[in-house]
Amino acid sequence: MLISPFAKAAQGRLVSTLCTELGELEFQTLEHSNGMATVIRFRLHNDAVRMGDTLVVLEGAEIRFHGLISSIQADGWAVAADRRGSKIAALIQ
Repeated sequence: MLISPFAKAAQGRLVSTLCTELGELEFQTLEHSNGMATVIRFRLHNDAVRMGDTLVVLEGAEIRFHGLISSIQADGWAVAADRRGSKIAALIQ
């Protein structure tokens, strides 16, 4: 996973973009639409990531998911939502 500073937020800290390959992403589908995962819970491996940062999931050069991280849980999982452009197939259990 790659983290890069993106822009200065109103609170005075940099907003970061967490970028990962789809094949490396460990996730669960929380919400879905038309067979695509729109809200996911994913394993977070970096303590520098904060709520409000952006998650970008790539498959090669194609962006499959682009959304804001809305929560980070103490167990090492985080939640992000891409309600309009997700191209990640929903994994429904």
